[in-house]
Amino acid sequence: MRLVDQLLEEYGSSHQNATNKLIHWFCVPAIMFSLIALLFAIPFFTDRSLMANWAFIFLLGAWMYYARLSMAMLIGFMLIGSIFLWGAASVYLSLGADAGKLAIVAFLIFAIAWVGQFIGHKIEGKKPSFLKDVQFLLVGPAWLLSFIFRKMGIKY
Repeated sequence: MRLVDQLLEEYGSSHQNATNKLIHWFCVPAIMFSLIALLFAIPFFTDRSLMANWAFIFLLGAWMYYARLSMAMLIGFMLIGSIFLWGAASVYLSLGADAGKLAIVAFLIFAIAWVGQFIGHKIEGKKPSFLKDVQFLLVGPAWLLSFIFRKMGIKY
């Protein structure tokens, strides 16, 4: 069995409850966006731009991880990551280019989404997968994307 299939199967084993799955459809993207926004808010060596910030550096690492899983996952997450990075930059600009305000907004989204995740897992009756292995923080988004790919007939 391919690594991507093993990881998605293991992740899916603690995400069987319909309510928990629904919560994940909202909270996982919210956590992804808020993490990118938080990283975007951290001062960088140069003026912030779409490719000169800590969020972009993080995305490069995440994209390398997804490239190990599958090319389709890599392409999907390059698109999603780019959209979230653009979104973080847009929020930053809409807040008057104030990194502190961006960090507050991102932290609030992050905290609320994690509360939602833990509520979902309480309903599920199983611990979040990342408590077993931190790489599952990157598998969660891939798990959601795998549903989209299957619906669209895209092999991953």
